[in-house]
Parts: sequence; structure tokens; C-alpha cells
Amino acid sequence: MALITDGSGSPVLADSVRLADDGVHLLDRRVFPFERTWVHARTVDEVAAAIKDMVTQSSGPYFAALWGMALAARHAAEDEPQQVPTRLAEAADRLIAARPTNDHQRIAVSWVLDEVAAARTRGEDSPAELAAAALTGARAGDADYRGRSRAMGTAAAALLPDDGRILTHCWGDLYLTETVAAAQRAGKRLTFFCTETRPYLQGARLTAETLAEMGVPTTVITDGMGAALFSGGEADALLTASDRVTLDGHVINKVGTLQLAVAAHAFDVPFHALCHGPDPHAPSAGDVPIEYRDGDDVLHTLGRRTASERVRGHYPAFDVTPPRFVTTVVTDRGPFAPHDLAGYAKAQQWEESS
Repeated sequence: MALITDGSGSPVLADSVRLADDGVHLLDRRVFPFERTWVHARTVDEVAAAIKDMVTQSSGPYFAALWGMALAARHAAEDEPQQVPTRLAEAADRLIAARPTNDHQRIAVSWVLDEVAAARTRGEDSPAELAAAALTGARAGDADYRGRSRAMGTAAAALLPDDGRILTHCWGDLYLTETVAAAQRAGKRLTFFCTETRPYLQGARLTAETLAEMGVPTTVITDGMGAALFSGGEADALLTASDRVTLDGHVINKVGTLQLAVAAHAFDVPFHALCHGPDPHAPSAGDVPIEYRDGDDVLHTLGRRTASERVRGHYPAFDVTPPRFVTTVVTDRGPFAPHDLAGYAKAQQWEESS
């Protein structure tokens, strides 16, 4: 992978993964907003490495997987014309494995694989036609994700007070920006507290910067301050994205979400978890693999060591919040109590492969 510095002004975080003629370009969220640097991934293996190495997070891996699949189809059509379906299946496995807890990559690659399968059924099975089908699938997946995020954001904004003080954790990407945009359209005047979100500081660097750019009054707090805000009546709601929600209402999200949810529950502050929909492949929390990252990460901040060489670190990247601590799961089909997520499937036709 190569690094490309962008000198053209502020890139939009929500549009930070782009397919180009020479590969996939990903805004390096590890250094944003202090540096506006793009990582150039020339192959699907480099896209998978960028996902694994945290170049892009939250919704970013979804878009990286979409455009990575389109890139893999393009390369296979050029280099191994008879192997396009096989190479796409292999690419899908690599992209899904890059970060296993979040199921965004699985959903993204299914858009491409389904479109390619449909093209083959229609008899459109030349390498060029399959590569075109992969690109069509990726574009459809992009439009679907953005549309579902807008619907979910509109539903979430309706739950927030007109002058709400909101605490959020980590970086919610389109989940968060669409909620804020919908609240602004409705004339609501929200203010936000953002946890800094150790060890990568996504809340301090990504969430806070984006909210400030949207004109929202924003305050950064350390990860240990949430309970104090709730106890002092300084926050009206806890609002986070989620990496997955199980069918029985467990919310899997950035580690630290659980402690905030427990504290919010203790002080009667509602916790609204954003997700497009529950994962049909995860009946309960035991069906979701929890990613553990290098413990050395928690011993550093922004490249500088913050603990002695005598100690070691421990880093589960996600935690699981039981449904009893969740007030609402807000989906693209509206809000649901966590124990009522069966209603999501009944709200409209819901395909198991979605």
C-alpha cells in the first residue's frame, strides 16, 4: 500500500473510500484530522490489510469491501479470465476475515456475489460482463447502505429531545451523521459529548471533528467520565452505533459501550443503539466472534508509549451489552425494544441474505 497526501481541502469522512482506475483509495482515519492522508490499495489483499490495520473503521470497512470486490473482479477479468467467480469467492473470504466482529464486510460482499451470480444466470458470463456485474453490485450496495442510514437516522432523531444533550462513544460514521442531519432538518438543537475512545481516539478525532463541522456544539470527555455526566443530569441520552445487534437484542459495539450503557441504566438515561437491522445469522451474543487486538495498542496513544515497559496490555476491541441495558434499537425500519426485534422481520419483507 502507498500513502498519498491529499492537499485539496477537507475530505468528507463519510465518503472516505473510493474506487479509482488504479485501485481503492482510503482516507487514513488513524491520523485524521491532523493529517489528510490517503492509503492507496492496489489489490484486494491490500484492501483487506487496510481494514485489518484500522485505516478505515465503522462504516468504512463496508465500503472498502464493496470496492475491493469490484477491484478483485477487474483484476481477475484481466489476468485470469476463466477464474472470475473463484477469485471473487476468495476475495470475499479475505475481506470478511479482516475484521470478524463487524458483519459489514459480509453484507457488502454479498451485494457483489449476488449480482455476479445473477449475471451468470442470464448468460452474461464473459470476464468483462462479470466485472461489470461486480461493479453494478458494488454501486447498488453503496446506494442501499446510504439509503438505510438515512432512514435509520430519521427514526433516531425522532427519539431525541428538541434541546437534547447527547453522549456518544466511538465513531458512528453515517449512522451518526444521518441522525444529526435529520435532527437539524427537524429544527432540533442537539449538543454532544464525545468520549475520546481509547486507544485510537476515534471519538476525539473523528466524531468530534465531524460534529463540529456540522455545526453541532461538541465537547470531548475521557472514557471514564460518562457515569459522572449521567449522575449529574448533564446528558439526556446515550446514542451509539453498533457493529452488530443479535436477534435477541444484544448490542455488540466498541469496547466501553457496556459500561456506559450500565451507567445510563442506573441513572434512568435512555440508551439508543443504531443499526440497520439485527443480524439474521446471530441469534444471540455467543454467535458473534469478539475480536481481540494487540494488547500493545493500549500502551500507546498516537504513536507514543503511555505505560512502562514493565507492563502489558489487554485489548478486546468490542464488548456485548445485554438487552436489559438497551432502551431502543433504532433500525432502518424504525425503533424497536431490544426484546421485540422479531418485529423487524415483520415490518416489511426481510431476506435472510441481507
